[in-house]
Amino acid sequence: MLYRITKIISSPVLRLLWRPEVTGAANVPASGAALLASNHLSILDSVFLPLMLPRQVTFVAKSEYFTGNRLMAMFMRGTGQVAIDRESAAAAQAMLDTALRVLKGGELFGIYPEGTRSPDGRLYRGKIGVAWLALTAGVPVVPVAMVNTDRVLPPGATVPRIARIGVRIGEPLHFTGDPGRAQDRRAVTDEVMKAIQRLSGQQYVPSYAQSRKEAPRRAA
Repeated sequence: MLYRITKIISSPVLRLLWRPEVTGAANVPASGAALLASNHLSILDSVFLPLMLPRQVTFVAKSEYFTGNRLMAMFMRGTGQVAIDRESAAAAQAMLDTALRVLKGGELFGIYPEGTRSPDGRLYRGKIGVAWLALTAGVPVVPVAMVNTDRVLPPGATVPRIARIGVRIGEPLHFTGDPGRAQDRRAVTDEVMKAIQRLSGQQYVPSYAQSRKEAPRRAA
């Protein structure tokens, strides 16, 4: 009920201010479980994508988003997002457990294979969690590219700017393989990232975004 109320109130406002251009919405299955694998440019990715689709999409988000800005916290709760303590050693497993529960319930789960927001707008190497979920749950992966959300709310900003955003959704990808086999997980993940890159047009970086963020701190 809270999700429906939030969507009814928020969607017209988002469409009016940011005029989102959604392409490929028909590629999202009308029923049944699926993974929506997206690039990650801004915290707003987890707001725009769910509210632009007819079906509910569950993401996990770091717990800080639920305790900081009240408006953002309201959006997160209202759109059915799940808080995860990313500082916890068990955070990765908690995300996978949550995702499997959502997928086994026949619902949509959104995941950012890069693991964190891009530090510079480029697309970084994907982590293998997306492949493990797809192969374990036996569900399709729908690639998604968010466009210009980093212009609306760049990392560190608190007040959204006005800029037209895009949501590009590709055709579902179906994979077979052994989720316990590292080679299969890597191959599936790389295919997912290629599909996202084709949609987004971003420059691809064959290293993890988190290592890029940590590099300045190590140098200091």
